[in-house]
Amino acid sequence: MITTIEILFEDDYIIIVNKPNNVLIHYSHYARNIKDATLIDLLENQIEKRVYPLHRLDRKTSGVIVFAKEKAFIPKFQELFFNDEIQKTYLGIVRGFSPYNGKIDTPVKNPDTQKYKEALTLFETLNSYTLDIPVHPYEQSRYSLIKLIPKTGRMHQLRIHLNKISHPLVGDYKYGDRFHNRNFENNFDCHNLFLHAYQLSFTHPFSNEKIEITAPLNSNWKKMFSVFGWSL
Repeated sequence: MITTIEILFEDDYIIIVNKPNNVLIHYSHYARNIKDATLIDLLENQIEKRVYPLHRLDRKTSGVIVFAKEKAFIPKFQELFFNDEIQKTYLGIVRGFSPYNGKIDTPVKNPDTQKYKEALTLFETLNSYTLDIPVHPYEQSRYSLIKLIPKTGRMHQLRIHLNKISHPLVGDYKYGDRFHNRNFENNFDCHNLFLHAYQLSFTHPFSNEKIEITAPLNSNWKKMFSVFGWSL
């Protein structure tokens, strides 16, 4: 049970936190059956102040997320997102040996309109590893650590794009590979989606300060980094 949200940065205008896996930012139509406390609930109870999310992360994704402290501050920060002046970097663990680098530009369907919208993700493979654990239909299992930079912000964009290049995220039961998900669950007791909003950087619109925030990896990530001998 989550009791404390890790605060990464705070000033008079914003508060930036490290979102845990499997926590909704706020209640929504897409997760209407989930009744657990939201990230907003937990954070507002912790700091005893209203907050307003400036962007979104999927419930299953962990990492950096920014909240405004007043509604009046929202437009200035949203301009940064609209003008692509905020750099977001994600980390993922994917099935197989992903290409060294590249871009994925497959359109992504909007769940409301059911129409496809342009989407672009840049990626770079940072490391890879072969486990001597068979995963159907192979006698071994291969994994890669991948850095992802989304240039658009479509719902489930990174998860869909990695599926499109046949390197789905481990722990993704909607777009991923159930055999590899079970490998992590059964052999390493890791049940979360391995997608983490690792870093976010921008120029503060009020103070003009250069902000670069890194969200520490959680225990599941640390466990698998130890198993694979990876580091950042």
